[in-house]
Amino acid sequence: MPAKDLGSKHSCFKCSTKFYDLKKPVPVCPKCGADQRESPALKAPPVERRARAAARKPEPEVEAVEGDEEVALEDAEDEPVEEDEP
Repeated sequence: MPAKDLGSKHSCFKCSTKFYDLKKPVPVCPKCGADQRESPALKAPPVERRARAAARKPEPEVEAVEGDEEVALEDAEDEPVEEDEP
């Protein structure tokens, strides 16, 4: 078990090397020199993306066209319904 005075354990986002930061203020990979604070996994997505996804507008409702359909329904209501006799 490692000693507790080694600092935080890191895994480099560029070269995947595992290392301890030795309680230094800037965690830098000893193998490739990458600053671990610049990791893309730590960055939050831009606010614009979240705002656009939440701001979807509902589709406009399609209005029924008046005309032949309405007349056809009125004519059908006036006619008597014929029933088949057994």
